[in-house]
Amino acid sequence: MAKKDNYGAEQISVLEGLEAVRKRPGMYIGSTSRKGLNHCIYEIVDNSVDEHLAGYCDTVYVTLEKDGSCTVEDNGRGVPVDMHAKGVAAARIVFSTLHAGGKFGDGAYKTSGGLHGVGSSAVNALSTYFDVEISKDGYIHHDRYEQGRPVVKLEKGLLPKIGKTKKTGTKINFLPDPTIFEKTKFKADEIQSRMHETAYLNPGITIIFRDLRGEEPEEIVYHEPEGIVGFVKGINKNKEVLHDVVSFSGESDGIQVEVAFQFCNEFHEDILGFCNNIYNSEGGSHITGFKTQFTTVINSYARELGILKEKDANFTGTDVRNGMTAIISVKHPDPRFEGQTKTKLDNQDAAKATAKITGDKIQLYFDRNVEVLKKVISCAERAAKIRKTEEKTKTNLLQKQKYSFDTNGKLANCESRDAKKCEIFIVEGDSAGGSAKTARNRMYQAILPIRGKILNVEKASIDKVLANAEIKTMINAFGCGFSEGYGNDFDISKLRYDKIIIMADADVDGAHISTLLLTLFYRFMPELIYEGHVYIAMPPLYKAMPKKGEEEYLYDDEALEKYRKTHDGPYTLQRYKGLGEMDAEQLWETTLDPKRRILKRVEIEDGRMASDVTEMLMGNDVPPRKAFIYKNARDAELDI
Repeated sequence: MAKKDNYGAEQISVLEGLEAVRKRPGMYIGSTSRKGLNHCIYEIVDNSVDEHLAGYCDTVYVTLEKDGSCTVEDNGRGVPVDMHAKGVAAARIVFSTLHAGGKFGDGAYKTSGGLHGVGSSAVNALSTYFDVEISKDGYIHHDRYEQGRPVVKLEKGLLPKIGKTKKTGTKINFLPDPTIFEKTKFKADEIQSRMHETAYLNPGITIIFRDLRGEEPEEIVYHEPEGIVGFVKGINKNKEVLHDVVSFSGESDGIQVEVAFQFCNEFHEDILGFCNNIYNSEGGSHITGFKTQFTTVINSYARELGILKEKDANFTGTDVRNGMTAIISVKHPDPRFEGQTKTKLDNQDAAKATAKITGDKIQLYFDRNVEVLKKVISCAERAAKIRKTEEKTKTNLLQKQKYSFDTNGKLANCESRDAKKCEIFIVEGDSAGGSAKTARNRMYQAILPIRGKILNVEKASIDKVLANAEIKTMINAFGCGFSEGYGNDFDISKLRYDKIIIMADADVDGAHISTLLLTLFYRFMPELIYEGHVYIAMPPLYKAMPKKGEEEYLYDDEALEKYRKTHDGPYTLQRYKGLGEMDAEQLWETTLDPKRRILKRVEIEDGRMASDVTEMLMGNDVPPRKAFIYKNARDAELDI
């Protein structure tokens, strides 16, 4: 890569310090859960990918070390080590100051995916230690930080040299701070998914992932020369595809657009958007531009071919995209996002650029490939027919729920109608439901008992889902409708409860019931999860009753072990196998009282993986499910 290296100290701009990161880590990495933990790796890798986009890096090593740390090494130019205007080495500024990096000045990066100088310094601030080796100008330059504070003494303002080298690049090893993160064990499969995705989006890069934590070290090489065409093929590898992958690219107003799509014999769409290599889980303007233009083009062709008559209504966007798998990747010189972690692209010029290139390129393709066009329109026709049939079923259901709280007498509703204060408990079993109705705060807490296990919606047709009594009861109770592949009658603003709390026994059957409910919510009411309304109650497993002292509820085996170590004297231990074993007072104290209860909010860390795993675990294909269970058995919580 024989490009002129114009990446120096003068291109490192400084805006502010690091103090806020440790105080409010969620603002910088999304959360302190496993999602935020893994995000730290992505921030460092994104910086290496930016070097690749600038034309200097083609190999990145990502290693999960035995001690729980992570190492990211690339063969880019290496972070600048010369003197900055601030009087210290530029690298020290980059890693210890927010908003300091080559993405602010001119010339270092045309487009970038990192958090504009926030990424590496935020990871530094949230790490027990953060060790840096920069190979540049014939030497290895070293720096190290502890909780964001530098511990290496500079030599006349510059980093010390610890060796000679002919290589160039940056190597970072960091250990997440356990006082910041809820969990500090990186999740390998989620990181692998992200690395594979990054390789698809950058066909010239090779990412070597290594996990050294197990008994047998694992190494996977990600290199995808087909780019996003290969990405679409990978998503559709187990599906019945209707044609070869269609791809096109172009540039408009300085924005590069690349699209690949393929239709399958499926009843839903799978459209993924990326900006500067970052996955936009909530979509954004580039997705909107593509969808709008594609729908316009297909409707135009359908009328031109006489498939849609003058009196016929146009196909909806959902009709047109029925069965579509698509990747839309844009490179934008100045992206704006909703949210610090880049979940939704907000640039309207990206919508215009994507629409223009889609309109020009797709018409050119369909003019030359009429058979593919006819298959796409056929998918839209089929979807439109199904949609019209399903709308009749939906209308009947929604009309019943519109003005009524009728839930066949099962719902014990709360008195308040202030949705922000109200919560509904979905309780397994009539006995536990009876106790819960007695124990609850009637003003704000509603109880909805369900009998047994609900329908597995992953295996069922829509008519069976809507005919299921338990599911209809929940839809009526929540008040906001539902959504599925042919349309969307879901309106989150009509939700009657701020919290939907699943309250099941702490055993295998209870876990299965919770899984079935979560599958229902994810497939037909995903906004409930994405907007943080779904919770799982955590009733205690034990009650410790000492002869002397106060009784204490213990919520898991770890709490029991701690109690055994710290409690002196004899005590009686009660093991709760089900909610029905608790009386109303105990249920209020442990599970219903907002001041004392423990709830787990359900979050989706990776939408694509969540969909794949849901399909695998709840679908009909047994071998992949068995392989997944064996692979993840070590992370399971056993009920003994």
